[in-house]
Amino acid sequence: MERLFFLLSGAYGFLAVALGAFGSHGLKARLDGLPDGALRASWWQTGAQYHLAHALALALAAHLAARTGGRAAIVAGLCFAGGVLLFSGSLYVMTLTGTRGLGRVTPFGGLLLLVGWASVVVAALGIAKA
Repeated sequence: MERLFFLLSGAYGFLAVALGAFGSHGLKARLDGLPDGALRASWWQTGAQYHLAHALALALAAHLAARTGGRAAIVAGLCFAGGVLLFSGSLYVMTLTGTRGLGRVTPFGGLLLLVGWASVVVAALGIAKA
């Protein structure tokens, strides 16, 4: 799992930077003039911010998986990977389409991110015991 999490970390990081740049430059013209354009731009910014932070969190999960070999580190990595897809992904799609119904999915992604961080704590406690 360590290699998979490092690969996902790199891919997610690359995409987060690319999508963040698109949001700052290419998306502006598309959203200008829309009544909810500023709100949608803020959704994109939030998605990109969490996307990039959790790309790095995946690298942390990979490191913990290599160091501990424990289940908590694997749970953390899987939760971070899925959380980014659901949280940031739903915000990106909502921004592009204006479909607010996807906002019901976003909290599930956030919950996965929280479980991922809780799992990092559990993995770290396992290291402290050793």
